[in-house]
Amino acid sequence: MRIVTILALFLLASVTTAHAGVIRGTVRVPTLTSESHVFQPYAGKASSLPGHARPPRGRVGDAVISIDALPSDVAAALPEYKGARQLAQRDQSFVPRVVSVPIGTEVDFPNQDPIYHNVFSVSPPARFDLGKYPRGQSRRVRMAKAGLVKVFCDIHSDMAAFVVVLPNRAFVRPNDDGTYRLPELPPGRYTLTWWHPDFPGAKREVVIPASGDVNVDVAF
Repeated sequence: MRIVTILALFLLASVTTAHAGVIRGTVRVPTLTSESHVFQPYAGKASSLPGHARPPRGRVGDAVISIDALPSDVAAALPEYKGARQLAQRDQSFVPRVVSVPIGTEVDFPNQDPIYHNVFSVSPPARFDLGKYPRGQSRRVRMAKAGLVKVFCDIHSDMAAFVVVLPNRAFVRPNDDGTYRLPELPPGRYTLTWWHPDFPGAKREVVIPASGDVNVDVAF
């Protein structure tokens, strides 16, 4: 009886693996023709470094492609998240400009500049004010709710970044050529969402068939 049970579980696992599908495709973004597209969130204090960096806008790699909701057993079976968990302050900018993490992740905010910064957010998913701290120090925030967290510096008004907190680990950032590939998912109906800091996002329903992958190209 035990051998039969083990064999049945093995066959079930084999069927589940064989029937997993992948949503993949290519992301296209418009070309921004003016460097005047600079995010000015509030009237803060003057800049402190004369040649501070301005992160480029309109990068395809800043997009986030994700699945809105998953059954709990499917979400638990996804691979562990191994992406960036750090939003540094460097050259009077946030680096990288966009960080995407699953809910519950702790994000570090190290200061790598020779000046003070004061990182804060008033976004509903994560409200925090880390206070002023110098080079070599860091603060950490646990992202306990899904949603978009806009991050600023209370001292430098042109510093802005985004932490996209996802409800599960079924998300991906496009490669430099725009191609993306989500983790394997069982056959079924899913809601695919795409987001970018510089362009309006959208979502659509996608069906993964009993066999084969699905190609979904995304255009902002």
